[in-house]
Amino acid sequence: MKVFLWILLFFLLSHDRTCGSHVWFTKHPTNQTVSQGNAARLGCAVRGVTEPDIVWMKDGEKLFSTDQMFITLGEQHWETYHSVKSVQQQDAGQYWCEIEFDGRTFSSERAWLTVEGVPHFTQEPQDMATFPNVPFNLTCAAVGPPGPVEVLWWLGGVQETESRPSPSVLHVPGVNSSVKFYCEAKNARGISVSRTGTVDIKVLPTAPVGLQVVRMVDNNVTLSWKPGFTGHSALSACIIQVSSSSVRKWDFPQQEVAVPPHLHVLSGLRSHSNYSVRVSCINEVGASPYSPWVHFQTPESAPSTAPRNLTFDLTEQQLALKWAELQEEELQGKLLAYKVQWSVGGESQEPLLFKENSAQLSGGGRFFNASFQVSACTSVGCGPWSPPILVLPASVQAQAPRSHMWVGLLLGLLLAAAVGLLIAVLAHRRGKEMQFGSAFKPAGPETLVSFTAAQSFNRSCVDQQESTLDSLGINTDLKNKLQDVLIPERLLTLGLVLGKGEFGSVREAFLKADDSSVQKVAVKVLKSDITASADIEQCLKEAAYMKDFDHPNVIQLIGVSLHRRPGQRLPIPMVVLPFMKHGDLHTFLLLSRLGDHPFDMSLQTLLRFMLDVARGMEYLSGRNIIHRDLAARNCMLDENMTVCVADFGLSKRIYSGDYYRQGSVSKLPVKWIALESLADNVYTTQTDVWAFGVTMWEIMTRGQTPYPGVENSEIYEYLIKGERLKKPPDCRDDIYEIMHSCWSPVPKCRPSFQHLVAQLESLCLSLTPGPPLKEPLHYVNLEGEEEAGPGAWAPGPDEAPAAGAPSWSVPWQHRAEDEEKDWLIVGSEAALAIGGDYRYIIGPCGTPEEGEEWAEGRRGESTPILQEGVREEEDDLIINV
Repeated sequence: MKVFLWILLFFLLSHDRTCGSHVWFTKHPTNQTVSQGNAARLGCAVRGVTEPDIVWMKDGEKLFSTDQMFITLGEQHWETYHSVKSVQQQDAGQYWCEIEFDGRTFSSERAWLTVEGVPHFTQEPQDMATFPNVPFNLTCAAVGPPGPVEVLWWLGGVQETESRPSPSVLHVPGVNSSVKFYCEAKNARGISVSRTGTVDIKVLPTAPVGLQVVRMVDNNVTLSWKPGFTGHSALSACIIQVSSSSVRKWDFPQQEVAVPPHLHVLSGLRSHSNYSVRVSCINEVGASPYSPWVHFQTPESAPSTAPRNLTFDLTEQQLALKWAELQEEELQGKLLAYKVQWSVGGESQEPLLFKENSAQLSGGGRFFNASFQVSACTSVGCGPWSPPILVLPASVQAQAPRSHMWVGLLLGLLLAAAVGLLIAVLAHRRGKEMQFGSAFKPAGPETLVSFTAAQSFNRSCVDQQESTLDSLGINTDLKNKLQDVLIPERLLTLGLVLGKGEFGSVREAFLKADDSSVQKVAVKVLKSDITASADIEQCLKEAAYMKDFDHPNVIQLIGVSLHRRPGQRLPIPMVVLPFMKHGDLHTFLLLSRLGDHPFDMSLQTLLRFMLDVARGMEYLSGRNIIHRDLAARNCMLDENMTVCVADFGLSKRIYSGDYYRQGSVSKLPVKWIALESLADNVYTTQTDVWAFGVTMWEIMTRGQTPYPGVENSEIYEYLIKGERLKKPPDCRDDIYEIMHSCWSPVPKCRPSFQHLVAQLESLCLSLTPGPPLKEPLHYVNLEGEEEAGPGAWAPGPDEAPAAGAPSWSVPWQHRAEDEEKDWLIVGSEAALAIGGDYRYIIGPCGTPEEGEEWAEGRRGESTPILQEGVREEEDDLIINV
């Protein structure tokens, strides 16, 4: 029988060598049971290869090792080992070797590594929230070996009477206050203690904070706010109340919107109107108190309707025009002037401007058979025209008596002569037409208009062809994802360089929108010497990550543009981002301490910075994004001093599992990297939590470099000995305890970002509010050519400002004293909006306004003109156009 078995074994080995091109395993790993903390070693040997490339596998995944060694046992015969110096529960599993040769994969036999030690938790108690005195269950599970495993519960500091087999479910009849709990697991090797969980009582949320207007386009106002304390229950919706404080007061119905995100667009608002808004949020228990009222004013627009009831009164001396005034809601802005357009014989004359809703023009005879229309104008532009009216004398409109037929005949002859003269004048004017217009100046003192074409066109000019994503050679999925955020290069105007790095530079830029408005942005421009599609694709991946981000503490993508380079096949990609007024957080912290003008920051402000970063990272981790480069230098401060997490160049999305392994060498921030990442190149959300703890330390030290005196090459040895960043001076114990919990050597023992947000929110609420750090924000008042300082718009005399309302101005808020005090004083922007030649601006009743001078015209007639030159009067700018 033994002889037969030897013959069978020889046959199988010979067959394996023949099929496997003479490659076979001479040694296989064996099953091992090791006590926790001891060393383990698995061996594997192969014959038939010249250069070994043996890979160790664990539970179907490759094991990466930087110190793997191969021992030669003879010609084409190699042996290798996988060693674990201190075995832990996560090392338990199934191991084997693999080698690829001649297009085939050969595997050794599989062996199990079993770890004996204190119980290992497979399910630990989790935080939860409940209503008062409502029953609930707590679950705890742990395994050996060795078994069996018994579980003992601790609830509110009181031990349960007896232990239970694992897994254990503890039924709690209910509590009426917050309580802590954990479980102990025991086997023959010892006792393990689980994490401590908390049962919180659900309560009403607190009022939302940070309500503000973040954008206003075409009277669509985008609101943003931050939830207050959620009451240990997820917010389901928020209620928005809007009130109008105009002369004709009316209210919007309150709106209920789903959250998150904590954003909402108010539409249907009226132009040039004052509004107030406040927000309340709802959880399972009920609605929170309302936030303080926030006041804003919508921008002006052109009038919506034309003036009505245009009438005239014609005499030989003058023509009097009158029309109805527009109401405030029809004007949609501050009235600059009424614009009167008129034509004679089908030819348009130069339009005239009037402050009042009436006009008196001298020389009534020259307006015979003329057509008039009127429009109202604001600084944005003019509204629609009224229906035209034809000016005729009353004698022409009334029928003459039969007894005076000869008078009618005489008038008919005079009319025919006048028409003939008018035709002759028109023919004379047409004869002087030029290539781009005409110039005419017939005899007489009444002619006021000369015309020359303002623009000519060259048909031979061809616009430069825009670059498209198809020209980059990137993969189809990335191209499709970026297609709808591609911005034509012609809409971007690049400005100053804000910073440089290995990837390229960040530049200030201005982005022109479809409505001709201009937005200040920041543009990340790749290096100009890039020639490979792979480098461009890597740059655009960061933009692809940011495309779907929508959170106030995460920087959002505006778009992607392509800069065409003459003589180059590939354009340079440019990533368009919001402009951050105060730059990166690290530089801001350094300037507060070491700048030319140092300034103090309250603890509440520093905590708010930490809370903003934690909220941004909570959002990213919820979307399965690992940042991998979280630090103060990669957090930006906008004009409202809100921190936004930015720079996603090293970010990765996790599609399966809960970790990402760095497979290639790249430059990484050593002093912000977690211990397990330094050892095994493994990255998880918990590694971002480690970096967040270092970022908290940066904020508390106001920009100091972590681990002062420790070189980058020494960081791993420094951390493996249990050393951590020291407590910063003047740092409270509870704050240092939070950051220190982020540096636990066991990743699962670190708090989640959701837990960090809750802890920081509680700390912020416990502090007495200090004075706001925000500096005054200045905006240019285009109408008066002056800067509007803080508090540019305030509630009326009967309306006190709400507590906590922002004291800074926004571009669409104006002070009453900024309004023009003289309708003749028109800045260049208003002139462009209304259009026309403003050397001829006529006041009511044909008289000059205050500040004008009379100029002597021909034949002794007078015409009002503006004094030449530039003259300042009160808050307005007077320009002779």
